[in-house]
Amino acid sequence: MAIAPFGDRTVRHMSGRTSHVEVHSRGRRRVRGENEKVRIPIEVSARHVHISGRDLERLFGKGYKLSPVSFLSQEGQYACRETVAVIGKEKRRIENVCIVGPIRARTQVEVSFSDAYFLRKNPPLAVSGFFQKAEPVFLEARGKRILVRRGLIVPQRHIHCSPDDASAYGLRHGQTVAVRVRGERDVVFRNVVVRVDSSFRWAMHIDTDEANAAGIAKAAWGELVRD
Repeated sequence: MAIAPFGDRTVRHMSGRTSHVEVHSRGRRRVRGENEKVRIPIEVSARHVHISGRDLERLFGKGYKLSPVSFLSQEGQYACRETVAVIGKEKRRIENVCIVGPIRARTQVEVSFSDAYFLRKNPPLAVSGFFQKAEPVFLEARGKRILVRRGLIVPQRHIHCSPDDASAYGLRHGQTVAVRVRGERDVVFRNVVVRVDSSFRWAMHIDTDEANAAGIAKAAWGELVRD
């Protein structure tokens, strides 16, 4: 499996072998033909950090600007040259964790449950941007260390959806669906949150633990189907 090991700075998106995926939603209105197949890309995200301007300057210096390396599938988002170490308990740390731009209002550190276990931390499973129960975590770069008091989460698997796609496929913001991955490791992912925004491009995001469970190396193409 080409899943990001500890220390890999890559944010995995949109490449790799194909699996057959079904997305189920109870009670959804049927907009398209019953037999029409709607493809959905399944993207695998490794651990990464969204950083605030204040925390970026605390780690890298006043006036510092992020350096984009590659643009991701979601509009305006990019992997940066800058990396940080994520530090847990018992001196455990994961090096070279990629920062994903652009700058955000608050710093958020997204890891898998396997990462959290390694760090001896207990972050909540949460939708991105919900910080109420986020764990405190230390970040380190260039010899400087800062504490993010509410920043560490395991991101809940989700679908990015534009308003047009939501209308076409009968989806709504905040809805949860189930996702089936067919193949040698047949898996049904439940509680997949639909997120609707005008900047979003049609894709489902899972973490590296979920990808391992489904036998997905980097990414897969799926099919949106009706009950």
